[in-house]
Order: sequence, then C-alpha cells, then structure tokens
Amino acid sequence: MKIKNHDNFVVLADEQDDIIEFASFLEYQIPNKYKGQNVIVDLLQYTNMGLQELLLFLKTSNLHRKTKQSFVLVNDSINPDDVPMEMIVVPTIQEGEDIVEMEEIERDLGF
Repeated sequence: MKIKNHDNFVVLADEQDDIIEFASFLEYQIPNKYKGQNVIVDLLQYTNMGLQELLLFLKTSNLHRKTKQSFVLVNDSINPDDVPMEMIVVPTIQEGEDIVEMEEIERDLGF
C-alpha cells in the first residue's frame, strides 16, 4: 500500500491490482492505524470500476465516518449515479482534498 501523509489527511493507494484484497485490507487497517485521521483512498488505477467493487468499501466508509472523520474514494470511472448516498466518490485527488477541507470546516462549526 502506498501512503502519503498530509497535514489533515492521508492518501492511501493500492500497490497491487486486486481491488477485493485492497478493500479487505483497508477494512482492517483503517480502524486500527488511521483512527482519528481523514482518509482519501486513491482508486484511480481501477479504470473499469463498477458498483459491485465500490460496495466493497461501504462498511469501512460507514464505520470511519461514524468517528467524525472523512473517508473519500477517488475514482473517475464510476458512474456518479451509482454511488450510494452514504459514500463520497470524487474523480480527482484534488477534489478529495477539497471534500476533506469542507468537512473539517463543517465539523468545526458543529454540523
């Protein structure tokens, strides 16, 4: 797994080419190693990602967001209409960073 630490978030990317294994790996890693951190998951390498693959991250997303931290997936091939309401998927890393920033501001304001 590739890890890029930033001031208020971490970007995680898969070094393999197995989205099922990566999603399973993150399900364990996120609550144990990234608790209290905003997380952006870079899935740009998966150019044919569909709803079935996206849903592999639903449990991790819900659990992490319950801790009042951001969990953003980055993929530009998924149809935005397929994304469940409780998940955040954006097409670029920069947009992921913007989402984290906006959510931080919302939390600071008490929303």
